[in-house]
Amino acid sequence: MCTVVCRWSADSEFPVQMLALRDELISREFDLPAPWWPDQPDVIGGRDRQAGGSWCVCDVRTGVTAVVLNRPERREAAAGAPSRGVLPLLGVERGEQWPQFIDVTGMAGFNLVIASPAGLRWWSFDGERLEDKALSAGTYMFTPGGLLRSGLDPRFGPDGAGFTGDLDAATGQAWPDWLAVVESSVPSEDPAQLLVRMPVPDRMDETFADVFATVFGQFIASRPGTLRLDHQVDPAAHGEWTTRTLHPGTDLSAAPARG
Repeated sequence: MCTVVCRWSADSEFPVQMLALRDELISREFDLPAPWWPDQPDVIGGRDRQAGGSWCVCDVRTGVTAVVLNRPERREAAAGAPSRGVLPLLGVERGEQWPQFIDVTGMAGFNLVIASPAGLRWWSFDGERLEDKALSAGTYMFTPGGLLRSGLDPRFGPDGAGFTGDLDAATGQAWPDWLAVVESSVPSEDPAQLLVRMPVPDRMDETFADVFATVFGQFIASRPGTLRLDHQVDPAAHGEWTTRTLHPGTDLSAAPARG
């Protein structure tokens, strides 16, 4: 499960602006955003160590971002089916043509959002049917259930400040309203909330084997050739955010990190 807020406008200086929150077992290890995939050197994203894919990636060269959210209808994939973590990588590579390059039959349920300078599109797969919808300019929230139809915090809405456009600003100045929503949220056992934290019972006894929580958050502002990325492990801790501005060919290890 995850939550994604995406503001898209072809007329904006940064057409793609996004908040992506990853909910996962805290025991499941992952790597911070970097160019982990040699065959896609301009693609930046966090890497799931277990499956090798990602929940959210950005192509710095094209300005395309793709993010996958789990759906509840089919929680487990069939034997031999691809991991959902390949979908964001395929999305930034193939765009709207990605379904031609993978067989989703047998995959666990998902929502896939692809935001590019040219458009915003959302695919949903409930384990049986793959459906898609093109979205017009605006701000949208996606949850495991799909597109949120109502109840969007007004600070995410058209009057709320998304990315201010200041590439040198700290996160609080670059994303004032959106960060305020995150920082005012309280972790909840309700998976529909922005920040989640719930114990996971052990199947064999009455102890708690793990914790399912919002383990990672990132703000993304992208256009062709420029990616502003702010990220934080455990957003509920309200610590400092790491910020980077990247361009094609940027050596991530040498890119100034602030925060």
